[in-house]
Parts: sequence; C-alpha cells; structure tokens
Amino acid sequence: MGEDYAAAMGRAENILLPAFDSWASGGLTDMVPPSPLPGTFDWLVSIFEAHQKWREIDHYTQRLYKQGLALFANHTLKDGTRAGSKHLSDFTMGFVDAVYAKLLVVEDRDASGNVVKRERRRFANAAMASCRRAWFVGRRAQETKVPTINPFSRMGLKTRAPGQPVRQTPTATWDELVAFRAAAKELGYRSVGTAALLTWEWLQREEHVFGAFDISHYRPKERPNSVKIVHPKNGEEAWWPLFDETGEPLFPELMAELDAIKETVVTGLAFRRDHEHRRSPTQLPWITERKDLRYLRRVVRRIVAAAQLRSELSFTSFRHGGFTEGADSDLTDAELRAAGRHRSARQLPTYAKRTRKQLIAGSKKRHDERARAALIGIATTLVSE
Repeated sequence: MGEDYAAAMGRAENILLPAFDSWASGGLTDMVPPSPLPGTFDWLVSIFEAHQKWREIDHYTQRLYKQGLALFANHTLKDGTRAGSKHLSDFTMGFVDAVYAKLLVVEDRDASGNVVKRERRRFANAAMASCRRAWFVGRRAQETKVPTINPFSRMGLKTRAPGQPVRQTPTATWDELVAFRAAAKELGYRSVGTAALLTWEWLQREEHVFGAFDISHYRPKERPNSVKIVHPKNGEEAWWPLFDETGEPLFPELMAELDAIKETVVTGLAFRRDHEHRRSPTQLPWITERKDLRYLRRVVRRIVAAAQLRSELSFTSFRHGGFTEGADSDLTDAELRAAGRHRSARQLPTYAKRTRKQLIAGSKKRHDERARAALIGIATTLVSE
C-alpha cells in the first residue's frame, strides 16, 4: 500500500474495495456504474454531459468528445489510480502536460510480437480539446467546485510532430467522380452515386448528406425551385437556387436523380440503402440510429476498388474536389463561403443579401470550367492520335 496514507486510501477505495465487491457479488456490482465522487474529473464529465451545452452539440461531435474524455479519464497513473478519480483541485498544468505526453504515444505489437511505438497525436489533441471544453462548461455550472484556472487551456498543441510533412487530404477529380458514379450504378448503389454528385455540387459534409438531408428539403411545395442545404456542424442553412435567372436548371443531372428519389421516398432522410434489409419492411437510411457511417464507408471503399481508383479516396474526397473545382473556376472567396456555408464575422452583415447571387454565379462558373476542361481533354486526345 505504500507509506503515503492519502494515496493508500485512494487505492483502497477506488481499486481494492470495488474489486472485492465484484468478487463477493459474482460480478453483479460491475453492472451498476458507480456514481463519480463530487469534485473529481469523472464528476466534471458527468456535469458536462448533463448540461444544456452538451445537448446543443451534434451527435458526431458528442461521440468524439466521449472518446476523448474517456481516453484521459481512464489513463492509469503511477499510483495505480485513474486520472478520472483525481480531484480537480489537484490538477495542475504540469500534471495535464505529463498525462498528454503519455497519451500521445501508444505501444502496439507487430506480427513478430515486437513492441512498436506509434504516435496518435490527432486523438490525443482531440482528447485535450474535449477536456478543455468540459472544464469551461463545468466551471459555469459549478463555479464553487470547479477551479477558475483551466489546466487544459493554452497547451500549445501541435497538429503534427516536428519535421513531419503536412498531411494532404485526398481530393478527387471530376473524372474520378464520373468513374465512381458509374461503378456505384453497376454495383447497385445508385443512392451513393447520387450522394457523391450532391456533395461535389453542394459541398455538404458526409454526415450531413446522409444524416441531415431530408427529402422535404428538396423542392418543397412552398419553394419548388430551391433546395435547403443544412450544415449542422456550424448551425448554418441556406436555400440553394436550382434555376438561374432565365429558368435554366443549374444542376440538371443531379436534379433528375433527386426527382426520381422524391417519387419513392415520401418522408425522412433522402438517402437510403439500395438493398432491402431482412429485418425492415422499408429501406433503411445509410446512417444508423447511433449516427454511425462505418457501413457506408465500407461500401464506398468497395466502389472505389471496383472503379480502379486511388485507394486513399473517400466520400469526403468528392467534397474537397468540389471546393477545388470552385477555386479552379476563379470563384471569389465570398462565393466559396456562400457555397460551403463558411462564415466570416466581418462579412456577416451583408452575407444574407449576397448569398443567392453568389450561388448562381458560382454554379455557372464551375459548369463553365467543367466544360472547358472536357474540351481540353478531347483536344489533347485528338492531337496524340
């Protein structure tokens, strides 16, 4: 038990006694999660997750926060206790930095059984950001129990190790999008092909295409010439025009496919699995009730392989491709922000007035650039022949 009385008591209360209760009850006590002691980090997490601020966070970010908070709280300290059982008054910047250094590196074993150390900087950084947010929210909710100084603030976290090159996000080209859509159609995943074109044209994030794009957002009776694009991550939404000033459709191919979906999907999420599920009389959404998209991502990898595209491409690559096409089309910063719903505080007063005009102008520029690139490709082929 050691010579430190406080440490010995903490080890007895938090480790030895619960272990004895588990043995004596045949594991029944393990089924009842213990209430966190007031003033500990575990208690702070419970305050955060019960707060109104937590309910305002989207499900995807909530899951990331839970993972980050659990990573820190479940870290085992030198005395055998969990970091989550430590009292907030004992937290110092040095303590947090020391735990972060431990979380930054994880040990694995290779096929030969050798210990291999690898860095998980992104996960560790996300954990610190989650803890920082929890501390600030807990401070506002329980200001008499949560210390004023947040030890997770101003940690100077780096996104990559010294000397490590910048990781480029794989970006798809228009030709790769065409090949992906053709393969998706051939494999029977038409909805995924349509969704890929949508994320390219309207620059929506993957989780929003499959988790927030409701069929009622597309050409409702009260606004038959528009589509509502929502971005839950930043709380933005906009009615995107589907026709220009002369009545010409801005997205004829995408609109034809969405019109067909609207004929079969009456309500709810627009994008659903193309194959019926044995346990459901109706087609299930690609996203699960727990906001999980892992099955979709496996299907995307299967389509990428069938199309013989770069293996590093993902669904997100098509959104990045749409942004790149916009930049190549000489869209202004304001037009790109209007399309992607990225906000700038200095331009917010005029943002709403300029959005519709920018969306139409930006869409036309991108289509012109697409046609120009196709003509160049044809000319190059003819010259080579």
